[in-house]
Amino acid sequence: MPTISDRARRSLQEFGLTDYEIRSYTSLLEIGPATANELSEASGVPYSKIYEVLGSLEKKGWVEMEHGRPSKYYPKPPSVATEIARSQLENTLKTNETLILGELQPLYEKKGVRERPDIWIVRGNFNVLARIRETLEHVQKEILASVPTIPDPVAEMLIPLVKSIAERGVKVQLMTMKQPTSETMVKLANLCEVRTREQMFGGGIIADGREVILLLGQEGEEATSLAIWSDHVGLAKFAKNYFEYLWSDSRLTKDNATAKR
Repeated sequence: MPTISDRARRSLQEFGLTDYEIRSYTSLLEIGPATANELSEASGVPYSKIYEVLGSLEKKGWVEMEHGRPSKYYPKPPSVATEIARSQLENTLKTNETLILGELQPLYEKKGVRERPDIWIVRGNFNVLARIRETLEHVQKEILASVPTIPDPVAEMLIPLVKSIAERGVKVQLMTMKQPTSETMVKLANLCEVRTREQMFGGGIIADGREVILLLGQEGEEATSLAIWSDHVGLAKFAKNYFEYLWSDSRLTKDNATAKR
């Protein structure tokens, strides 16, 4: 049985292969086409299990069988096998997602099932971005956003979302500290009204005057994003009033000023 790194073994496991399947597939790569008996000896997989293992590998797209007396098994190229496995995983995830959303989303949205807190602490870069995405996707009238700095990767993610909600007639106002200069930020500035200020303390997003995300920066040695999400009426109203106060004293960007002429 060939020796492979622990990282490669874990990656194969992430693709859904068991230990016996990894042994069998990697052994086939090393020795070439083999009968079940030959592969059992080369891989160390018990003969009583080898046919079950090979059948599973064939179903998953990692090996193919040539019928004969005895039958021989061939390993598919890793590039082909991983592509097949990726497609199968995506199809499975999509099917499961449809099932979960179909049955559980109505339960989540059902009124009176449980009280939820007015304020949530959101930790983690992906969780914060996911919350922002969800808020933008469900907004109906206006988005008020203040972000001291917007890295290009974040702006790139926002562009299709902002374009989509702007096309729905949603008013979008964005306030930042720097004049948009990168190509990505210029694209964003062309989709909504952008203003700049010399100083800003923190950032946030207010959706329809009723939902607010306060961006608190990062915490810990790993610089994990931290935010507060709330649909508390009083907090959302206060955040909107503060945004409008800052907005009235901010400057139009060059791109927005040109567009208004």
